[in-house]
Amino acid sequence: MGVALALSPHLDDAAFSAGGTLACLVDQGWTVVLATLFTASVPGPSGFALACQTDKGLSPDADYMALRRAEDLVACKALGARPVWLGLREAPHRGYASAAELFAEIREDDTTDQAASAAIAGLLSSLQPTLLLAPQAIGAHVDHVLTARAIQQLRPAVPVLWWQDFPYTTRNGRMRQPFTPTMDGLPEATLPSDPLRRLTACAAYTSQLGFQFGGLDGLTRALSATGGDERVRVQGDLASAGLLHYPLTLSYRASLLQRRGG
Repeated sequence: MGVALALSPHLDDAAFSAGGTLACLVDQGWTVVLATLFTASVPGPSGFALACQTDKGLSPDADYMALRRAEDLVACKALGARPVWLGLREAPHRGYASAAELFAEIREDDTTDQAASAAIAGLLSSLQPTLLLAPQAIGAHVDHVLTARAIQQLRPAVPVLWWQDFPYTTRNGRMRQPFTPTMDGLPEATLPSDPLRRLTACAAYTSQLGFQFGGLDGLTRALSATGGDERVRVQGDLASAGLLHYPLTLSYRASLLQRRGG
């Protein structure tokens, strides 16, 4: 087995959306690296950036991102993954001044995708992964969009499993999907998952549970409502990543045959 690199916008996204799959990959002998892009501590936050931590019950002088990185260590231990933090600033620290702006168009002066591409390119060079996992950017959070855009700009030579962004996939109303034309052109697969370890990893992000789900019980219900499924769009040849015997190959092949009319 090789190295599987999960590229997570925030400190929780990979676990929320593909944690069960990451755990299964570890069990099958893969080295799993969970790299999170937007992890930088920013001293003295103000305005909307400050509100993003105080609305979670944290004091204004708390190092919010240090707390989140500590949560990520616990989550990665539950999954068996190695954490990497790429140190970019989250959107509220880049001039996005409201919740609405986080899900609107990317600011013209926001060129973070270039810094993200450079950081990811460095990881690809040093780790030489044979499989990538990344967000489809369902919900269109600007940090998710920039992450997906940065990966696409690099045109990786290895297969990419584009995960569905949980919990945005569970929200009422139609979620914006900026990459629909690209994703619709890729076969879809349901991944083998370990729902219990996914829940354990997700529960480690305690600062997010009340805000996102109303608490641990809400997280448990939200994950249960998915049936434990972790669905992806598959870009590239899974056989080239040594996945000929990986359980998702069966659903992947079925999807390919269906799309080809066979």
